[in-house]
Amino acid sequence: MGPRPRTRDLGRALAEGQPEGGTVKYLVTGGAGYIGSIVATMLLEAGHDVVVLDDCSTGAAERVPAGATLVRRPVQEVAEVLDGSFDGVLHFAGLIAAGESMEKPEIYWEANTNGTFALLAAMREAGVRTLVFSSTAAVYGNPLEVPIKEDAVKAPTSTYGATKLSSDMAIQSEATAHGLAAVSLRYFNVVGAYRDRAGVWHGENHEPETHIIPIAFDAASGRRESFAIFGDDYPTPDGTCVRDYIHVADLAEAHLLALGAAAPGEHKIYNLGNGNGFSNKEVVAVVKEVTGTDFPVLVGPRRAGDPAELVASSERARTELGWKPSRDGLDRMVADAWEYYRHARR
Repeated sequence: MGPRPRTRDLGRALAEGQPEGGTVKYLVTGGAGYIGSIVATMLLEAGHDVVVLDDCSTGAAERVPAGATLVRRPVQEVAEVLDGSFDGVLHFAGLIAAGESMEKPEIYWEANTNGTFALLAAMREAGVRTLVFSSTAAVYGNPLEVPIKEDAVKAPTSTYGATKLSSDMAIQSEATAHGLAAVSLRYFNVVGAYRDRAGVWHGENHEPETHIIPIAFDAASGRRESFAIFGDDYPTPDGTCVRDYIHVADLAEAHLLALGAAAPGEHKIYNLGNGNGFSNKEVVAVVKEVTGTDFPVLVGPRRAGDPAELVASSERARTELGWKPSRDGLDRMVADAWEYYRHARR
């Protein structure tokens, strides 16, 4: 056998499921969470070795896919796990609630920014030179233009967004100074669930839950008395926040393609969304239709740090990665999420 492919060739081989020179080994930080566990599942389905690093403080051990090795440690201790046997890292570990980040900023700086610093240092020491980072559209804040391109002004309105932006900046410095091959994927709102080849559903199940659609499911199933919309006085058509939604399986597939785009000394950034915006009221209407239920909807005050409208331009990802979402209807995303929700709560 010849040597394993590296960076661009490695990612292409992974995406095609036919690596040269043997199995590829990846560390997935935060792989017990929603998106990380689904990416880990797809890596395993491609025939590769996966080690998940997660302290399970927000994720859950049972969500780590069968076949992956779970190491229960915080990302700050990654140096105890990472060595030269790994071909790359997919970094999902961190805290994600924008509202909470405004109330407890110190834990977000520690988990997100300091966690990324620790990872970069460990990768440098171990000689692991390929990284795909879970970034966010929250780095843009209230955009001046919509749809949002990658070169738009970065002005996060939440501590969460600021911690992710600082991590992106640190990754850029690492690529420039030390030759890291890195890709940051800036997600817009992630929805849906993934059914693996064994028929097991993987989806969103945070505790406490912070995202709009599973919270609406709680209201639809009677686990909550009502659903709350935060603010109806935004400068949008119906007064509620507008967001771009992307199916989690489309998002996960982009990570495999991103491995193929990684090149030494470069930090590439891609927005991932559908390019279509839906208001909170529109989302609630689709949830009611998919679940076949009606539930009370209350309107409360705005939450600190919530931009009025976030809609992606994903043209760069489409052009450079060859990525195109194939599950782009909101009804499909909500239906898949509902299927997982019902299975997960039996």
